[in-house]
Amino acid sequence: MRVLAVNCGSSSLKFQVIEATPGAERCLARGLVERIGDRASATVAVDDRAPRHETVTVPHHDEAVRLMLARLHDAGVPEADAVGHRVVHGGARFTSPTRIDDGVVAELERVRDLAPLHNGPGVEGIIACRRHAGAAVPMVAVFDTGFHATLPETAWRYAISTELADRHAIRRYGFHGISYAYLVARYAELARRAPERVDMIALHLGNGCSVTAIRGGRSVDTSMGFTPLEGLVMGTRAGDLDPAIVGVLAAREHVDVVEVERWLNERSGLLGLSGTSRDMRDLLARAPDDPRARLAVDIFCYRARKYVGAYLAVLGVPTALVFTGGIGQHAVAVRARICEGFAWAGIVLDATANAQASGDTRIGAPAGAVDVWVIATDEERMVARQTRELLEQAS
Repeated sequence: MRVLAVNCGSSSLKFQVIEATPGAERCLARGLVERIGDRASATVAVDDRAPRHETVTVPHHDEAVRLMLARLHDAGVPEADAVGHRVVHGGARFTSPTRIDDGVVAELERVRDLAPLHNGPGVEGIIACRRHAGAAVPMVAVFDTGFHATLPETAWRYAISTELADRHAIRRYGFHGISYAYLVARYAELARRAPERVDMIALHLGNGCSVTAIRGGRSVDTSMGFTPLEGLVMGTRAGDLDPAIVGVLAAREHVDVVEVERWLNERSGLLGLSGTSRDMRDLLARAPDDPRARLAVDIFCYRARKYVGAYLAVLGVPTALVFTGGIGQHAVAVRARICEGFAWAGIVLDATANAQASGDTRIGAPAGAVDVWVIATDEERMVARQTRELLEQAS
């Protein structure tokens, strides 16, 4: 089955066309449209041919989808048998991959405010694909929240009125679940271990950041919560903070709560701390001479270390500790600082392996009880896999 896997961000569209068969997937083409809403950069790579780059006006996700399909057709890529969409937040209703119909689209519209930076573009991508690819092409929504449906109630329930929480479906949902599902499957493959025998602390560190405790291949705790705002320091999100701060800022700055929430999502995190950049590469370069950049990196690593320590309390000594995401895969110094001082728990890095890590790389020292890895996540591949599995089960 050929699956077009679509991953819409707030101003981007990533995609892969994947030949998906049981136990294997082969990428036929991949691409990225960036800076949607302005003069966008579009890249399409087919097989081992040189990528095609262009700059073109892309005012919205509908045009990005039309451009994607046109360029794939121009390159001679066979039409997809199905389309799989990454959707960040499935709300209380969607806990597993779901065949898309009008009712599903309507429900996703209803919960788009739960992940304001992502759910809106995700729904727009679905609507655009249904319009441009045609109603005959089956489509599946794969949810980042789905992997965390296994959280025990002690982890997902907040300590607020049970009646209020149940009435409004307020609970910890967790995110980056498609990435975590891929990490479990890929680590199991690399370590030659059954997924149900994998106990893992996994850190997805990028512009959005989270950490998850995984027991027996299943999520048992995770740092993001009702929305993607909770947990670690992120590129522009604050992560954990006293909820009373929202009311204080609203009153003292004479704005409403919605505006404060926008600040916490878009003007906080690394950007808010440093005052200059949300990009960890920039901050690491500036840190020696810029106290605010240095403090931003320090707080980022400190918060991640706290969560690793907490999840050691949840799991005991895990099978593995895995880093992924743009920062997790590429920031050598950040990985070293997060792991520093955990030798007592069996987490010991091989400094040379850590410095030279590229692709899927074991960076743990042989003496360490915990298998430490960098694994390049592939959310589109997992979307294609779960799309194929659902449609084949239904046929």
